[in-house]
Amino acid sequence: MRTVLVLIMNLLLPLAAAYAAPTPSKGAYIGAMPTDYPDWFKVSFLDLKEDVAEAATQGRRVAVLFHQDNCPYCNQLVERNLAQRDIEATLRSRFDVIALNMWGDRPVTGLDGKDYTEKSFAAALRVQFTPTMLFFNEAGEIVLRLNGYVPPGRFKAALDWVDRRMEQQIAFRDYLASLDQASIRAGRGLIQQPFFKDLTDLRRTGARARPLAVFFDQRDCPDCEVLHRRVLADASVHQAMDGFDLIQLDMWSSRPITTPDGRTRSVRDWARELNVQFAPSIVLFDGSGREVIRWESGFRVFHTAGMFDYVKSGDWLREPSFQRYLSARAEHIRESGRDVDIWRYTDGP
Repeated sequence: MRTVLVLIMNLLLPLAAAYAAPTPSKGAYIGAMPTDYPDWFKVSFLDLKEDVAEAATQGRRVAVLFHQDNCPYCNQLVERNLAQRDIEATLRSRFDVIALNMWGDRPVTGLDGKDYTEKSFAAALRVQFTPTMLFFNEAGEIVLRLNGYVPPGRFKAALDWVDRRMEQQIAFRDYLASLDQASIRAGRGLIQQPFFKDLTDLRRTGARARPLAVFFDQRDCPDCEVLHRRVLADASVHQAMDGFDLIQLDMWSSRPITTPDGRTRSVRDWARELNVQFAPSIVLFDGSGREVIRWESGFRVFHTAGMFDYVKSGDWLREPSFQRYLSARAEHIRESGRDVDIWRYTDGP
């Protein structure tokens, strides 16, 4: 009898120890920033066709801003960009700015006359980043889209381009280039990285073709410096990029390449066809050569690594919202007891 009891106790002790073992405490969520939006934003009934028509009678244009709670990039837009007197003055005098929460439930009537909620309207417009700002012309057409946070200089250039109705004269990317041709044509070259491959044929062939990440850079580009020195140097980003073919291209180059869909184009022409507006931009393609997502705004470690994991894991096929994917990813990391800092650079604390 004693032998049986000993055996039972030996079997139960490991289970008891496992249940008694403390579970890891949940990691912290760092970097969230609440934002107070200006009281001069338009108070709209959210019938966008009416908003566009009303603005047109006053010689103004409509800008729709998608945001979300505690978004640090949205905070940067308000506290860094809109805090500059010339930017605020231009927006207040020349635009009707309408703010929408990409997860909100307020009813919205779109330019197509269909009824949406804020969140279904954001999904219909494939809003993947916040802030995203859409600028509409008098016919209710989107003439410019800014995906993610854009620094003040570029943001002011965007306002000027839209306000001056320049969409029929010059593409926005070319307008930006015309403001600083010297830094594009001269100066330091692209920032080299050992993981970039020197490929001119970007077609994805074979059943096990690797996904493709194309980095569009340019010379003498301060934001490119930030991406390369303060984001791509991080170990978590390196791990996320593993498994991709990583290609760096000068977005203004006349160098010929074969695009993922098999056409021969200069890099400059291909960037124009893709509507790449800014350097740096990262465009990710799956193993079949189909574009999945692009990142063309301020880069930080968490979001950059998350974007690569989103494509590599195939989760983009199951979850069309990148923001929902990021939220689930952050929660999974925190449940393991690790902190999540969405505002960190490689050289940050």
